[in-house]
Amino acid sequence: MPVDYEALARSKTASISGHRIKADNLNLELATTRLGDIDLCEADKARLNNEAGPAARMAMEIICLMAAVGGTRQLTDVTRGHIDGCILSHSANLIFAEKLADLGAKVSIPTTINAISVDRENWRSQHVPNDFGNRASRLADAYVRMGARPTFTCAPYLLDDAPEFGEVIGWSESNAVIFANTVLGARTPKHPDYLDLFIAMTGRAPASGVYTQEGRVARRVLNVTPLPTPGDHDELFWPLLGWLAGKFSPDHIPLLTGLENLKPSTDDLKSLCAAFGTTSGVPMLHIAGHTPEAHFLPSADAEHRSIGIPEFISAWNELNRGDLKIDLVAIGSPHASIDEARRIADLFGERHCNPSTQLIITIGREILQAARSEGIVDRLERAGVRLIPDLCWCSITEPVFPPDAEGLFTNSGKYAHYAHGLSGRHSRIGSLEDCVETAISGHAPERLPKWLQN
Repeated sequence: MPVDYEALARSKTASISGHRIKADNLNLELATTRLGDIDLCEADKARLNNEAGPAARMAMEIICLMAAVGGTRQLTDVTRGHIDGCILSHSANLIFAEKLADLGAKVSIPTTINAISVDRENWRSQHVPNDFGNRASRLADAYVRMGARPTFTCAPYLLDDAPEFGEVIGWSESNAVIFANTVLGARTPKHPDYLDLFIAMTGRAPASGVYTQEGRVARRVLNVTPLPTPGDHDELFWPLLGWLAGKFSPDHIPLLTGLENLKPSTDDLKSLCAAFGTTSGVPMLHIAGHTPEAHFLPSADAEHRSIGIPEFISAWNELNRGDLKIDLVAIGSPHASIDEARRIADLFGERHCNPSTQLIITIGREILQAARSEGIVDRLERAGVRLIPDLCWCSITEPVFPPDAEGLFTNSGKYAHYAHGLSGRHSRIGSLEDCVETAISGHAPERLPKWLQN
């Protein structure tokens, strides 16, 4: 029962003995979940009866168990998937994927693959150790063997065939999930790794959470004050806002108000959604005047809070803890868009990166191909910029991550939040223009952006 889960979450200690769980004042019997409790279609039953092979049967069993745990008897059809468990963070990732592929696992719906741990075509020339490079490649190859499309991007919504409004999909990468729900109006919970594969194999998912209309209702209202006006801020506003919105609403879908007169670009919303996912566990938010479901009323008991200039200054300080001397400018968390690549090239013009500062853009291979065809890649490379496909800043490791780099700078709220945990270095954050100027000068801006200065 939900009340039992809530009581367990509040408990300081818990233990399991036999078929009972004890925690503070709780003493509950653990009931065995029965697959027959789930409403199944004929195809579901066929999979459970092993008619599609052992891998499909296991996938169906786990989906049913997850439905029961989530408190629903219903499953929903899913039209497309996106695999997130393809980063080689542990040998278990590879063992799991190759075992499923060897069992004959196949996706049954169009499925893309998230960013991986290496530049799939070029890692050998980047001095990546053979053992790591081979295992990371095998992990990616295992999902391709299962029928997934080798997109290797953490921004699948930038592909030509992005999900449509109301489309029921099965994604798991946090920024992609939040963007799909929030900006596109598609529907997908933030599925755990491996469950996303089982959903892709069966085309079925537990019909709970944001798959339902009730699960998409805003239960917190965040009013951004004072009301921003166009032109009085740069695009750094959006990742800072996303980071703050997640911090103010870590466990409830929020509705952001006070932004109705602004005109955020797709990249602004991408940046906001990615930063929001670092501080909030929920799979979406609404932005009044900008996102397709923001007109629905929040819950009657929604808590109202305000985000103002003091909170933005606090966020800027929290995300600017790194050195002022910058060795590495990191762009592409999530993967850079074609518009971002164009703008970076325009901002450089005929200028060049400082000899002691690298600027690296991680980018999806399909966006990279488009940038190359436009001549953008040549312009960026003349400026000393490196473009690396397939991996991203959440999966990059040394030596692709420059081992001697200490001072980091980024335009990404997501990477500024995670940088120290991932690399052992704190980052600084600024606008895309700040990134280019920092790469040229080798030094980060020392002061707050003008729009945050009193």
